[in-house]
Amino acid sequence: MIVRFGFVAMSVLLENASPSRTMTYTNFVKLADREAGLRRLERIAEENLHNTLRLLKHCKYSDIQVYRITSKLIPLATHAEMQDWDPYAPLAASFAEVGAFVRDNGMRVSFHPDHFTVFSTPREEVLRSSHRDLNHHVRMFEMMGLDERATCNIHVGGTYGNKGEAGRRFVRQFGALEPRIRRRMTLENDDKTFTAAETLALAEETGVPMVLDIHHHAVNNPDGERAEALWDRIRDTWGRFGWNGLKPDRPPEELLPPKIHVSTPKSATDPRGHADYVDPGSVLEFLRPIAASTPAIDVMIEAKRKDEALLKLMEDMKAAEAAGLPVRVLDGARVEVSGSVV
Repeated sequence: MIVRFGFVAMSVLLENASPSRTMTYTNFVKLADREAGLRRLERIAEENLHNTLRLLKHCKYSDIQVYRITSKLIPLATHAEMQDWDPYAPLAASFAEVGAFVRDNGMRVSFHPDHFTVFSTPREEVLRSSHRDLNHHVRMFEMMGLDERATCNIHVGGTYGNKGEAGRRFVRQFGALEPRIRRRMTLENDDKTFTAAETLALAEETGVPMVLDIHHHAVNNPDGERAEALWDRIRDTWGRFGWNGLKPDRPPEELLPPKIHVSTPKSATDPRGHADYVDPGSVLEFLRPIAASTPAIDVMIEAKRKDEALLKLMEDMKAAEAAGLPVRVLDGARVEVSGSVV
């Protein structure tokens, strides 16, 4: 099994490379000239896109092919009071440059809208806001010229006192989204409400690929089920992206492997928080049992030290290889893991 590792949004190794500079709405409305304020927002967004390109080049230099783009590229883009502003056209060239680099280098990119984007909600205003947010994310991918392999990852949402009804509401409201949005989505289990098994059932019902978060599963697993027991079904939710059983049924440039999230608990008193780095043992403990049934997988590292955590994990993988474990380091961000039940 070929494993590609990626990281989230920010770099702790590059200086002055934040892709998430912003302006609050409170500060925006204090500006005397609204049009000048809009131009300032667009300049901030230009800088964010420029730094995104710098980060992607940093990824290429480090052999990293999997990267999550920040959702904060355009300040105030989805604010309810800013819907008469079209920020996309002035930023078209910058979006196109980012998209071209992703395509030319065979990279996998994604967004992860924040936890306010939910489709299990019973509140109409929250549903409208969630739709607006997803439309914004998909629009950015479209401006980049990226196909449906560039995805947005979301959670099911809250239970609102009745998990069964919340799940049915999610299916109904998610199903009402436009196909151009719906086909970009992936669905992730969370750490408090919808378990991996419950999220998987909803992913299968809605035809959405599932992103398994093994840390979330560890802290939200009332039945004590091992994540590997769900894996074959989770893997199969990615079928429309080209994997037919153990063999691809599309050209390599059209394939998209399943993706998982990995992180390590911050501490015993904060088991849901993310640590600075990732424990390599927990990663291999999950990957080894599924290796024989999975040709390729992408692993998003959610750690406080971002790209530094990825590089440290690769050093740990080299040590594991030297110790005789069934892992072979291929480059700066890829390994090959052989099947071996732990």
